[in-house]
Amino acid sequence: MNRIWKPRTWKPNVTVAALIEQDGRYLLVEEETDNGVCFNQPAGHLDEGESLVAACGREALEETAYHFTPAALVGVYQWPRPNLANAMNHEDNITYLRFAFAGTLGAHEAGRQLDEGILRAVWMTPQEIQASAARHRSPLVWQCVADHLAGQRFPLEVIRHYAA
Repeated sequence: MNRIWKPRTWKPNVTVAALIEQDGRYLLVEEETDNGVCFNQPAGHLDEGESLVAACGREALEETAYHFTPAALVGVYQWPRPNLANAMNHEDNITYLRFAFAGTLGAHEAGRQLDEGILRAVWMTPQEIQASAARHRSPLVWQCVADHLAGQRFPLEVIRHYAA
C-alpha cells in the first residue's frame, strides 16, 4: 500500500482573557469543561476579523455580564495543552496563545444570560485563587494573576490591528 504523506497543518488557538480586579479581588468564572467544573478568567476565542481588545471586552461581557474595557496588556502566554485522554496522539494536542488584559470594570447587566457552560461569575482573592489551583482550567489562570499582582503591564499600542 502506497501512503501519501500529508503534513499536518498546525495553528495555535488564539484566546483573550480579562484580568478584572476590584478591591483586592479578581472576577473569575466557574465553568463546565471536559475536565469537570473549573475556574478561569473571563476568556475566550478571537473571532474572525475581531481585534484582540474588542474580543476581550466581548468575552468578559458574555461570561460575567460586566462590561470591561481593556487598558493594558498583562502578557502573552503560550500553553500546549496535552490531550490527557489520548496522550500518544500528538495531533490531538492543542496549543493556546493567550493575550491577557487588565482594564476598567464597567456596568453590570443584571439578569443577562451568561454564555453556555458558565455556571457563575465569582469574585476571589489572590489567596483563594491560588488555593483553588487544582480546579483551574489551565496553569495560565494563576500565572496571569501573579503577573498582574507583580505590576506587569504593557501599553495597548504594542498590539497592532489591521482591519481587512
